[in-house]
This record gives sequence, structure tokens and C-alpha cells, in this order.
Amino acid sequence: MSWPLTIFLLVLGLALIIKGGDVFVDAAAWMAEKTGVPKLIVGATIVSIATTLPEMLISFMSAGQGKIDMGIGNAIGSVTVNIGLIMGIALICMSAVIKRKDYLLKTILMLGATTILVIFGFSGEIGLLPSILLLILFAIFMSDNIRHAKAATLAQKEARKVFEEAPQKDKNLADAVFIETADNEMELLLENEDAEDDIAADAGKFVRRELLINVLKFILGATAIVIGSDLLIDNGSLLATMLGVPERIIAVTLVAIGTSLPELVTTITAIAKKEHSLSVGNIIGANIIDLTVILPISSLIAGQALPVSSQLAAIDIPACLIVGCITMLPTLITGKFNRWQGIVMLIFYIAYLLYTTGIISLGI
Repeated sequence: MSWPLTIFLLVLGLALIIKGGDVFVDAAAWMAEKTGVPKLIVGATIVSIATTLPEMLISFMSAGQGKIDMGIGNAIGSVTVNIGLIMGIALICMSAVIKRKDYLLKTILMLGATTILVIFGFSGEIGLLPSILLLILFAIFMSDNIRHAKAATLAQKEARKVFEEAPQKDKNLADAVFIETADNEMELLLENEDAEDDIAADAGKFVRRELLINVLKFILGATAIVIGSDLLIDNGSLLATMLGVPERIIAVTLVAIGTSLPELVTTITAIAKKEHSLSVGNIIGANIIDLTVILPISSLIAGQALPVSSQLAAIDIPACLIVGCITMLPTLITGKFNRWQGIVMLIFYIAYLLYTTGIISLGI
């Protein structure tokens, strides 16, 4: 296959994954709400997982095809991209004071998961024990998400209740106006019964049309993700062969950056709106899911412990831990995200990228 066609198919696969994931998650959230799943559960689970969907599918399908370096490299590389590149850009654009308690548990979970991977990576494989430990960390993360969602929901209900009870003095006036106009309102309602029936029929048609649209979006989104993942894996491997480089390098650079585009878009939007908490919170949450879910489930799909190459163990996983420490440890000490952290993270990521692709060693 020619170079241009390989690159075109790789880019096409990436576009299908990103757009398909967006459509799929929107449809899944709509169906969850309409079937009675509480909004707080939808928000704390589907929304948290949404931006990591591309990484998940790529790693799961790679594991199923026996391309282990592609699967692990994508998961680890995506975290390094999220922190070193995307969060680095975010912090350079906006420093911010934080509440330590809001970030303490997430920091422990993210760095704890990376430390587990560093330790077991040097043993040469991600087996049953590290997989169990990672899934426990994921369960803690999701429980904390749901707890915060419940607390936010209760706070909103209390605020609404206070607001509704506040204008007591206006109630008597409102009741008097209603009594004076009640007869006229009843006459008007009786005259418009036919119109109301028409409105109800139209509403029923709208609901059925909306259901059909979201079912189609769900199916098309899922199909796009699967086809896109297959294209990205196959052409990523082919590109690695053409370039004469290991699949791991393609995975931790090109594929990892590509599948992290949803986080990049979210971060740029948050920067524009000066919502630092949204930006950083989204990235940290995505990282925890990448680290604690993708590799254990990939191991299950592969039906064996995931072998970790010496390059992944010695370079990529430690780089992920280092950039995570640069981001979070000074922040927990000072209670602030600083621009200097963003600069250091970005420099570190560029150096890592140059080193892992061999550019530094070539003297370029």
C-alpha cells in the first residue's frame, strides 16, 4: 500500500473514532435519561468516560488482535500527552488557586495507578494482581464521582427550595388574581380541547422521531468507532513497518496524540471560557480511566497477562509518572497551579517525544 493512502486511512480512522464517539455518547446519555437512569449517574459515569472512549477502543481492539505494544503504548502515551502537552498548554494560559480537598483523592488515584504500572512494568508484564489493584482504584474513582454528583444534586434542590419559599408575600396576590380569572380560564380551556388533542398527537410524533434519531445515532456512532479503530490500528502498524520503527513509537506518539484530541478540544474550550477547573478536572479524570480500566480489560480480552516491552517499562511508563508528579505534587503543596509548571511539563514532553522517536539520538 502507498504512503499517501496509508496516511489517509489512518487519519480517516481517527476522524471516525472521534466523531463516532461524540455521537455515540450523546445518544447513550439520551437513552439513559429516557429510560429512567438518574441524571447524576449519567453525569458521573458516561460523561467521565466520554473523552476516553477513543483510547479504550484502540487498546481493546489492539489486545484482541495481539498487538500488545500498540494497546499499552496508546493507553500510557495518552496519559503523557494529556498531562505533558494538553495540561501544560492549559497551565501556561491560566494559573489558578485550587481547593486541595478537591484534587487530593484524584491525585492519589492517578499517581498510585501509574506507580503500580511502573513497579509491575519492570517485572515484564501486567498480570492478575496489578489488574485487580487498578480496577479497585477505578471503583474508588467512580464512587467518588457519584458521591459528588449526589451532593451537587442535593445542594441544587436546597437552593431551589429556598428560592421558591422566599416570596411568601406575593402568594396572596397571586391567589386573588387566579380566583378572579378562574372562570374565564376554564372557558378558554374547554374551547381549546381539540387544539390540545392536536398538540398531544404532535408531541407523541416528536418523541417517536427523537427516539428513532437517537437509536440511529447510537448504531452509527458505535459502527464508526469500530471501523475507525480498525483502520487506525491496521494503518498505524503498517506505517510503523514502512518507517522501520516499533509499533510502540507509533502508539505513544501519533496514535496517543490523535486519540487525545477530545481532551484537547475540551481544554481549549475551557481556556477560552476561563474554566480552569473544567479543563484540569477533565484531564485528570480521563487519565485515571486510561490507567485503571484500559490495561486490565485489555489483559482480559487478550486472555493473558500483558507483556511489557523493556522500552515501555524503562521510558514510557516512568515518563508518565514523572510528568504526573510535576503537575500534581507542587500543586498540592502550594494550593495553586502555576504557569512555571506548564512550561516545565511542555519542555519535558517535547524532550520525551524527541527522545522516544530517536530524533535527539540522531543529533537533529
